[in-house]
Amino acid sequence: MPKLTIDGIEIDVAPGTTVLQAAEQLGIEIPRFCYHERLTIAGNCRMCLVEVEKAPKPVASCAMPVGEGMVVRTSTPNILKARKGVMELILINHPLDCPICDQGGECDLQDQAVAFGRDRGRFAETKHAVKRKNFGPLVKAEMTRCIHCTRCIRFCTEVAGVPDLGGIGRGDHMEIDTYVEKAIGTELSGCLVDLCPVGALTSGPFAFKARPWELKKTETIDCLDALGSNIRADSRGNEILRVMPRNNDDINEEWLGDKSRFAVDGLMRGRLDRPYMRKDGKLVEASWSEALQLVASKLKATPAAAMAAIAGDLADCESIAALKDLMSDLKVANLDCRQDFAQLDPNCRAGYLFNATIAGIEEADALLIVGSNPRKEAPVLNARIRKRSLKSSFPVGVIGPKMDQIFKYDHLGDSAALIEQIASGKHPFAATLKAAKKPMLILGMGALSRHDGSAILAACRKLADATGMVKEGWNGFSVLHTAAARVGALDLGFVPEKGGRDVKAILDGAGKGDIQLVYLLGADEIDVSRLGKAFVIYQGHHGDAGASRADVILPGAAYTEKNATYVNTEGRVQRTKLAVFPPGQAREDWKIIRALAETIGIHLPYDNLSQMRARLADINPLFAKTDGVEAAIWGQFASEAAVADEPLKTAIANYYMTDPIGRASPTMAVCVETFVSGAKPRTGTHG
Repeated sequence: MPKLTIDGIEIDVAPGTTVLQAAEQLGIEIPRFCYHERLTIAGNCRMCLVEVEKAPKPVASCAMPVGEGMVVRTSTPNILKARKGVMELILINHPLDCPICDQGGECDLQDQAVAFGRDRGRFAETKHAVKRKNFGPLVKAEMTRCIHCTRCIRFCTEVAGVPDLGGIGRGDHMEIDTYVEKAIGTELSGCLVDLCPVGALTSGPFAFKARPWELKKTETIDCLDALGSNIRADSRGNEILRVMPRNNDDINEEWLGDKSRFAVDGLMRGRLDRPYMRKDGKLVEASWSEALQLVASKLKATPAAAMAAIAGDLADCESIAALKDLMSDLKVANLDCRQDFAQLDPNCRAGYLFNATIAGIEEADALLIVGSNPRKEAPVLNARIRKRSLKSSFPVGVIGPKMDQIFKYDHLGDSAALIEQIASGKHPFAATLKAAKKPMLILGMGALSRHDGSAILAACRKLADATGMVKEGWNGFSVLHTAAARVGALDLGFVPEKGGRDVKAILDGAGKGDIQLVYLLGADEIDVSRLGKAFVIYQGHHGDAGASRADVILPGAAYTEKNATYVNTEGRVQRTKLAVFPPGQAREDWKIIRALAETIGIHLPYDNLSQMRARLADINPLFAKTDGVEAAIWGQFASEAAVADEPLKTAIANYYMTDPIGRASPTMAVCVETFVSGAKPRTGTHG
């Protein structure tokens, strides 16, 4: 390991480390604009200049590898003078927009101009301006402020895999632009806002809403897909104004999908903020006591065999556990959490987890994707697959429809019968998987939600065993969920009891009149027209499909409005934190169920959140630990059966509207018009 001296301090670092990285390890600050640890080195802003002994002139520390015996000085008079000169050049054409710039208050250029720049400008000539550009509805471009750090270009090309941005022109006429005017075509476009060190790229939906110092910042978890990305929710008053990613190398690194970032303007639209009861065919306002009394009377009057409960995709573990306890006391066996009819086997945890883990994708050396399009189902995970594919040879095979992807793949076909061919070794891709040291399979909900989903699950388990995917220290069998609540609900056993009905059978029974009462815990993705004449109780936070069919509505809290537990697709237990309070008379979901149980005369053994979480750990000890992944035991799951020779489909066609929050969001509506419907890009909600 090379040893060098920085500002009189000796340090040993790994070979290939740059001077800037070595200085960071010592806590020495070196200013930079173009350098970013997750992007390739550009070395074009020159703000990170340092003196290296025996070098004839200052060097860019971000692009200089360390050498044995190197002596570096980061704050000599010459270096400080050079940095002031560089800052002057950067500010030559930069407009004095700080009072109206959304980056103001959290701007790298502001901070470094104060810390390392001159106290006055000497440039008197006319500043160069750039025509306003349209990058789509999410990213607001004011490219006159651009300092040509090229972070946005490198992110689009390297991480997002969509080379829509580039530099056109030369010298003073250089501009960052989309070569042909178009919206930036990636589901990670909001990350450009985080990366831009100045106010050139800012959030369109957040434009002119608030200043950073006005916002209360709450570190929480995203629940709009099953990844469980770490986020920070910024609020003012009782409204979430923006969401930003937090760094977590095991899950989302520092990226975040556009839906998770921008759909939050749907949180306060279409909200249920008071109880409702249906009278004479119309929903009318009611008090909590009236609504709970009506629900309690119906639950007591209906036979257990004629009642059912369905947990939705955004339900938290506390409310799922409370509802299961209530239904168990009422002897109700018809419970399910699989709104999409996914035929997952709840008896073996390894059969429904992303066992390879999200970070484990970088260790895999071959991949088979079955019935999934990760770009639409989990764009951050998809970027991780691209990251792995750029490192070295990484064969990827896809069984399912062809897709517009950001990594190279071989389309093996769309028939589910190919799974059995690979498992038996008859297909050429079987040899590829067997030759790999750590082969991996991603199984999507598009495959498991079919009528033969259980057979496909069994065939994929057989394929995993046959190709050596499961071995000591590695399990490549990975189920990619699309619902934040699904793994937690399976861990809590919110599935049909012995003799109980699953979602499909519940809907069939309601249509025939066998099911007379259905409790929907935020379940909006089912076909409510199939509920027949059943009495429907809807507990949720948006007036979506479930609420429109309900006979009683109990207003709950969204994921930003409660301290709640979720389990992501890899089995990681995580907790959201309350950022704002629920609107109106809405309450946290488990408390509603607890109050309902008291009204019926059933005592649930928890009165506060700590007791509720102790109950979670009683049901499943995995809930006693958070922020870790415990390897699941590989066993038998799903019974082998014939797989239908039919084309596979993917679970998500419209990435932007997969839940009630997205469907209520005006920003997501503009995204659908721009990216899904093929309409001409608009300036978006900010313009």
